[in-house]
This record gives sequence, C-alpha cells and structure tokens, in this order.
Amino acid sequence: MNQNTRAQSTHARFPAEWEPQSAVLIAWPNADTDWADRLGEVEETYIALVAAITRFQDAIVCVADEDVEAYARARLSSARVDMAKVRFIEAPYDDTWLRDSGPITLRDGDGFRLLDFRFTGWGGKFDASQDDLLVERLTEAGIFSKSARQSIDFALEGGAIDTDGDGTLLTTWQCLHERHPDASRQELTTRLADWLKQDRVLWLDHGYLEGDDTDAHVDTLARFAPGDAIVFQACDDESDSHYAELKAMGDEIAALRTKDDKPYRLFPLPWAQPILDDGRRLAASYANFLIVNGAVLMPAYGDDADAKAQAVLAEAFPGREIVPVPCRSLIWQNGSLHCITMQLPQGVVAD
Repeated sequence: MNQNTRAQSTHARFPAEWEPQSAVLIAWPNADTDWADRLGEVEETYIALVAAITRFQDAIVCVADEDVEAYARARLSSARVDMAKVRFIEAPYDDTWLRDSGPITLRDGDGFRLLDFRFTGWGGKFDASQDDLLVERLTEAGIFSKSARQSIDFALEGGAIDTDGDGTLLTTWQCLHERHPDASRQELTTRLADWLKQDRVLWLDHGYLEGDDTDAHVDTLARFAPGDAIVFQACDDESDSHYAELKAMGDEIAALRTKDDKPYRLFPLPWAQPILDDGRRLAASYANFLIVNGAVLMPAYGDDADAKAQAVLAEAFPGREIVPVPCRSLIWQNGSLHCITMQLPQGVVAD
C-alpha cells in the first residue's frame, strides 16, 4: 500500500457516486459489438438493468443507429419499462463498456467539466477508435448542460479510479503502471490529483481477478462507501487461486487511513464459487456494483453468495434499496454491472 498526498485549491470537485444523479449512461449491445455470439443473453441483462435504473432515475441509452434504437425501444417497452425515463442517443461505439469510454464528470462552480481521457482499449488489447470519440460525440449531440469538455491526452479508464467525493482517490498500481510504464508513482499521483482535483491518491499494490482484462481496475476490487467506509471483494477459500492476493489486498485496505488518520470502516464482500466458460475462469466480482439515487444495483451471479453480498451492501449503504441485477452474461466478456454504466451527476443532463 502506498498513500500520497497533494494539496489542491480549486472550485472543481469530483463527486462521489452516491451523490445525486441526473441519469445513468449505457450503450445498447448489438450484433456489431463483441456481444454478437450471445446477444440474446446479454440483452436480457440490459433490459433488467434499464428497468432497475428507471425505478429511480433516467437512463440515457446510446444506440448505433435507428434500427438498434427501434429494436431496443421495442424490447424495453415489452418489458414494461417506464419509457418516459429512457432517452436514446445515436452515436457510434465499438463496444458497451461506458465506464471506461464515457465522461468523468467534475462539478465546476455552477457548471460541469467533462474529462475526456484517451481510451485505448485497455492498453491496446481491443480496437477503440469509435469509443475514444464517444464523449466528444455526446457533447456535440447536446445531451449535457452547463458543461465544457476537457480533452486530456492521457490513457485513463473510469473503472480504474474511485473517489469518496471529499478529495481522496483510490486506484491500483498495476493498471496505471501498465498504461504508463515510464511514469513513476509520484508522477502519476501528481497528474491524477491535478486532473481529478484530489487531495490524496491511495494506491493498492495487490488484488486481481482471473478473467479480468483491465489490468486490475479498482471497481472490480474495492470501492468507497459513505462515512469513511470501503467495500471490497474478499476471498475466504484458501484453496482458491485468488486467496493470497485478495488477502494481501484486504490487509492493505485495513492499513489505509482517512484524512483524519483513522482506519476506514471495512465491508468485505463474499466470494462466489468459480464460474467457468469452456474452462476459462470468469471474473465474478460483487464490488462491481452501481450506485443510483436511493439504491445500489448489485451484480448477481446465481450463486449462494448473492444473498450474502446483498446483506453486506445493505449494511454499507444504509437507507438504500439493494437491487440485484443478473450479470452472469456480462462476465463472459470480462466485466460486470459497473463496467457497462456511467453515472451523470445531477444537473449535467440537458432537458
């Protein structure tokens, strides 16, 4: 574990995910994305996701063209989703992982700053030429209010960072070092603190999931919760290949301190039994939850641990409804619920 501090003095602020939101941004899967081979399965997850989001707030759904919009609209309407809370935006995309290609939004005085980092397909693993233009295209489509897009020539995915909304950022060294191998930890700390308006950057040196191709995004491993709390993926099975690394990560998290030099309140999440696809281990993380207004949407995998994870999240987020969303289909493509979504803070969406 490494903790770095850098003083900030600015009116801009990176809000926590549990602060009020206008909408959640997603992109509808289609036959031109990597979901093509199992499109029917993943569409059911997207329908369940939009149904859950629209119970609490609006959903903005990116679609590749008019045909995809018509199809998505019909599927959602048939599922009795509240279509008054669904807005479609036509914009090209390579795939649907909007946590990593969507805007990272800062509150900036009375308006907003949309940080548009480079998206490189997780270090060049996949083509991302359309995804890298998504924030610019959404801005041009006029969906944002009182906002300015800031293009930043630096590879950073939204799933690689998490903030408590009070100036502390949590990230992993493995991911940022993989993207920027020539940069020192202090250099990366300085850049992240400057761009994201953070006082502190907390680095985790341990933690990984088999089946994860993001180089250890923090949103699959550990997340802030209100009241100086951290929710993290634990593993209690000593025979599992993840046990030693996740135990080391848990020890790192336990050693972290708040701005007031107090330990964080810790909420370890249960461990699902291995889920395999043709012998390939899939990354079934309960830490990949999505916070919306009044609720936490939880990835569910059809495992006995689902109910235990729901109980842990209910304790970490008191007063919020915990809504399971079936996500077994998502982990086939190495991500889960948080990975396919991007929350938009209250006020940033244009009427």
